[in-house]
Amino acid sequence: MQSASFKTRKADAVVLIILMITGYYCKTVCSETVHASVMNRLGGGEILTVHCQSKDTDLGERSVGDGDEYGWEFSPNVWGTTLFYCDLTWDGGSYHFDAYSFGRDSVRCETQCLWIVSGEGMYGLNGQTGFWEYLYDWQS
Repeated sequence: MQSASFKTRKADAVVLIILMITGYYCKTVCSETVHASVMNRLGGGEILTVHCQSKDTDLGERSVGDGDEYGWEFSPNVWGTTLFYCDLTWDGGSYHFDAYSFGRDSVRCETQCLWIVSGEGMYGLNGQTGFWEYLYDWQS
């Protein structure tokens, strides 16, 4: 039969481990602020209309001039389900994309999720490599 003292120490150790894991998870997820930005590089003076939102926050519609950008900041939720999506429209077309999806971007973007909208498609900055990646093609 185990002593009450041993059971208490075992329970304390389990609680300590849970607190450590929760603290690490919250440090990596809860405390980080992410800056997201959509840059208009369509050229030719083209105005880009950007409407971004999450389940809880509608950022409204913005007109972004050629060469300008629109950005916002947020903190990912503790459940790891944060999603911001945007509708883009311009004279040459329209497109819907996820500007930030925790599952895809928590490592790739970490603190910055930057996008370039160009005539051929969209580029996203990979924060791990420092390179712009061609991610969305207007043809698809």
